[in-house]
Parts: sequence; structure tokens; C-alpha cells
Amino acid sequence: MNSPSSLEDLIDALRCLPGVGPKSAQRMAYHLLQRDKPGALRLARTLGHAVESIRHCAKCNNLSEEEICALCCSPKRDAGLLCVVEMPADLLMMEQAQCYRGMYFVLMGRLSPLDGIGARELNLERLVTRAMEQPCEVILATNFTVEGEATAHYLATLLRAQGVKVSRIARGLPVGGELEHVDSGTLAQAVLERRAVSE
Repeated sequence: MNSPSSLEDLIDALRCLPGVGPKSAQRMAYHLLQRDKPGALRLARTLGHAVESIRHCAKCNNLSEEEICALCCSPKRDAGLLCVVEMPADLLMMEQAQCYRGMYFVLMGRLSPLDGIGARELNLERLVTRAMEQPCEVILATNFTVEGEATAHYLATLLRAQGVKVSRIARGLPVGGELEHVDSGTLAQAVLERRAVSE
């Protein structure tokens, strides 16, 4: 028996989520249609609104509803520090640790040639421009994965060539770990014990 085409379209659409395969997408679709139609409608409205209203902050590249996000507008932040993270979840983790009061730049990814992600896809020219706006220290807080380390090395070389002071968060984090999964105390220690990136 064939499923209605709109059901097939819903299942196919749900598969765009990370980690959602055909069976999981099918279970989600059946749940939303059979058990939670109000939730499905709310999800559709909220998702549509988010897609229409959320963009990238012109300064830090994080997701924002405004041209310049609240963190970049805050006079309480130290404009002499610029922390580079891979994803918005990493920025949130840094903020939850309450160990850093500077500015941010969110790469929205990391260098991964096997996945077709190079320097151009990460808009690194925006990062260089941001780092050159005023004398500052750039703190590289990419994840301690192979790709995160390669990204940190590439960024350190790029920024040092422009005369920018560059440091890397300390290895208080587990090798292979990702910032969004680390406890606040470990992350705070890693930021406090950051070190200069060597040649």
C-alpha cells in the first residue's frame, strides 16, 4: 500500500535533520500526525518564522534576529579579546562557563577538505577583517578534533601573518572532545590557562 504523497514528503523532509534516518523520520511523522497535530502546526509555524527572521550577525557571524547581535552591542564586553569558535553551541557553552567576557567570531563549521569545506566556505576574510579592526588577542577555541586542530593551525598562521596576537585554549578538554559536551569547570580552566600558539 502506498503512503499519501504528503506523508512521504514529510518523512523525506524530516530526514534533513542530523542523525535522522528513514525509520526515525517515519516515527516522527506518524507521531506528529497521529498524536500531536497542534505540536506539528506549532513546529511548522515556528520553523517558518525562524527561517524568515534569523540571519548572521554582521560582526560575529552568530545567528541573530538583528543586524548586530546583543553580545556584539554590549558595552560590558572586552573588545580587545576575540574568541573564535566553530558553532553557536560552542559560544553558548563558553557563555555558560562564565569565564570569558570578550567578543566572539563563529566560524559556522571547521576546515574539512573531505567534506568540501575550505577557507572560502568559512568566510575567513570576515574573521581577518574583524581581528584587524582594533588591537586584540584572538583566542582560538576550536574543538580538539583533527579538523578543529587543523582549523586552529590554519587560523593561527593566517592571523599571525597579519600581526595579530593569537592564543589557543589549553588542553583541559579531552582530546577528541567537543565544547558543547564539556562541563563548565573544565571549559573555564581551559580558557584561563590558554597559551600562545607556537610557530
